[in-house]
Amino acid sequence: MQQIQDFFSQLNNPTQVVIVTHQKPDGDAMGSSLGLYHFLIQLGHQVQVISPTNWANFLDWMPAANKVLDFENNKEKAIQLIENANIIFCLDFNVLHRTKHVAPYLEKATCTKILIDHHQEPQTDTFNFGISNTAKSSTCEMVYDFIVDSGNADKINVAITTCLYTGAMTDTGSFRFPSTTASVHKMIAHFKEIGLQHTPIHEHIYDNFSENRLRFIGFVLSNRMEVLYEYNTAIMYVYKQDLQKYKIKTGDTEGLVNYLLTIEGIRFAAIVIDRDEERKWSFRSKGNFDVNTFARLHFEGGGHFNASGGRSDETVDSTVLKFKNVLKQYEQQLQ
Repeated sequence: MQQIQDFFSQLNNPTQVVIVTHQKPDGDAMGSSLGLYHFLIQLGHQVQVISPTNWANFLDWMPAANKVLDFENNKEKAIQLIENANIIFCLDFNVLHRTKHVAPYLEKATCTKILIDHHQEPQTDTFNFGISNTAKSSTCEMVYDFIVDSGNADKINVAITTCLYTGAMTDTGSFRFPSTTASVHKMIAHFKEIGLQHTPIHEHIYDNFSENRLRFIGFVLSNRMEVLYEYNTAIMYVYKQDLQKYKIKTGDTEGLVNYLLTIEGIRFAAIVIDRDEERKWSFRSKGNFDVNTFARLHFEGGGHFNASGGRSDETVDSTVLKFKNVLKQYEQQLQ
């Protein structure tokens, strides 16, 4: 994988571009993709953003979100776009399998593929150009750097700032995580100078849920949470019938794991959710407990040092039991 700076000279040659992000895109995935979209169209490129799956309704307000193609609902069109693309940007994922059913078509694509991502251990041999920087707060911050470093800071408009702020805000826990460096605040200051209105973004993301979701949160906190004080760990498990009872939609469980970290003394938080095809884990930690390594070793996952995900083909009860058994290996680290 060549350095992304080596690609800058090609930016001014308009061509067919596809932007792909990971399945079930979050604020950073959607924000970085749309932010890049609004930049590239100014340079004359024909651009299509493709999401491997659907996304949370609370992201629908974002500028040009209505133009994003859901691969699962528009498979033939999406495949044709990928096959005809001259450039494919891959944002906010480190390995192709995180794009779910899009992965085989990305593997077959012979065009120029570019990675912009901040997760650990990227699949670098897959990409022609790229940058992987785990020290960055978000892929949105990296797209900002990409635009500025390529000499196109003058192209940053309100639509771009709105998209990139969304991802930086959500991936830093509203700027409270350690990844919120001085460069993040400098970027936001630049956005404000351009005309960013940040309050409506917070309202769209955090004040836009259904009554059912609030009742669901109350239910799982009361009935699906265990606190394992001997390991300074809290765990939550959600069954499929819980999701059905409260009519939970994509995005409604996002951030739920963070509630567990608000308990005094808790250093490690985990939640497993019963999805149709698998059980999905989310892991969060405080301090020096590495949940990226934990997820990779035990739950076929990975991500960041203090935030990662995993999966299991076992039942909820079986994978929770496995988690508790594995946890015993980390008692000393979690004290």
